Amino acid sequence: MNIFKTMMITLSALTILGVVALIIVFNFNDSEASGERSIDDIRESSLVTDEITTDLQSGDYVRISFRIVTDSKDSLEELEKRDFQLKNLLIKELATMEAKAFKSGLSNLEEKIKLKLNEVMTEGKITDVYTVNKVLQ
Repeated sequence: MNIFKTMMITLSALTILGVVALIIVFNFNDSEASGERSIDDIRESSLVTDEITTDLQSGDYVRISFRIVTDSKDSLEELEKRDFQLKNLLIKELATMEAKAFKSGLSNLEEKIKLKLNEVMTEGKITDVYTVNKVLQ
């Protein structure tokens, strides 16, 4: 009878510890489980492009820069090495835009840049593209 009591107490204690451990794991890992990244992590794995000045198809000039967010630091390193491809892509995309479309279609431009960069990336991917500076002349 004494062995049975000891075994029941041990099993109860282990069960309680297991439940507490599960509660802690699920509550403290919510941001990772939902795919949310901290702002510090986003800033550390993103690149702000140099300001680019180029002409649009309509003959207007634009000065623009972007923050390009990658999914990891390895992806960021690859993106930094591909800076010439990035500039080329930006100039080509901007050269096909009219001033009117540029004013209202920045979201489309950001999405195109993201898709085209992901086509050339081999170490991870681009998760977001943000316009951080824009001047249309």
